[in-house]
Amino acid sequence: MSDIPTLPAVSRAWHLLSRPVGWPKAEDFALVEAELPQPGEGQVLVRNTYVSVDPYMRGRMSAAKSYAAPYELNQPMQGGAVGEVVVSRAEGIEAGDHVLHFFGWREYAVVDAAQAVKVDADAAPLSTYLGVLGMTGLTAYAGLLRTAAFKEGDSVFVSGAAGAVGSQMGQIARLKGASRVIGSAGSDEKVKLLVEEYGFDAAFNYKNGPVSRQLREAAPDGVDVYFDNVGGEHLEAAIGSLNRGGRVAVCGMISVYNDTEPSPGPRNLARLIQTRGRIEGFLVGDHYDLQPQFVQEVGPWVRSGELKYRETVVEGIENNVEAFFGVLRGDNIGKMIVKL
Repeated sequence: MSDIPTLPAVSRAWHLLSRPVGWPKAEDFALVEAELPQPGEGQVLVRNTYVSVDPYMRGRMSAAKSYAAPYELNQPMQGGAVGEVVVSRAEGIEAGDHVLHFFGWREYAVVDAAQAVKVDADAAPLSTYLGVLGMTGLTAYAGLLRTAAFKEGDSVFVSGAAGAVGSQMGQIARLKGASRVIGSAGSDEKVKLLVEEYGFDAAFNYKNGPVSRQLREAAPDGVDVYFDNVGGEHLEAAIGSLNRGGRVAVCGMISVYNDTEPSPGPRNLARLIQTRGRIEGFLVGDHYDLQPQFVQEVGPWVRSGELKYRETVVEGIENNVEAFFGVLRGDNIGKMIVKL
């Protein structure tokens, strides 16, 4: 057990005040000051260094039943975070250790030792454990290799390709022998990044014309794997370009997250009969058994620079909500992280 250091009397945390309808608004949230929490037996107090904001959090702001419980109103919100242990009342974790946990959106968090994963700040920058070496990276890895059953020589298309998951998925496909990797993004700057830095064979700005036309031009021989982060027009276009035996791994559908009315499905699903195609959704939480394999294979690529990554870092907990809005708008390149 460590001695209690000098700590502030209060800690700030973001609360959800009301459930957004359509696009979230600033007034749906409040930064609330409360007495600094203290750990009990088997717990640690963590000073968060970096916290994550992710598209899936929009779903947790609604009351609708989903794969994750809705955020409680007027309570601290949750999300990935990495920080330094400042007080430990748990065996195996000492003050000064760095841990990954799920109590973000706040400055200090009390975490059960069983829910805290020690990480090595010397092996990789702390922020990477929220992105390229964390849940984001595992999402890309599991979705490509297990859900989409990628094999060497496949032609791969990914939407939201400049985002944290998409950019890593495309690079993993390239490093594992894809015949062609195509990405879509929302700006010419991001398209340039995909080709020149991440090594995509082709990329296009979906705002510059119909996705179906641009995809056919980028992949004239069709695609074997589509990794879907966007849904909507992108999904329909991918089905239209799917080769025989093609697979679609549905990771996210950010284009419909803020819709207030049901979105129409792809109009060309009948094409799956012709192509014997398959569409399958997945959640990273079902694939944590791949974590050791993922770290063993991807870690060296990150350290060697073969797999490149970007982070968009926003400073200050007071800007946590604005950073989240930025993710929904597509402002980020790579993983969006808030540095406290």
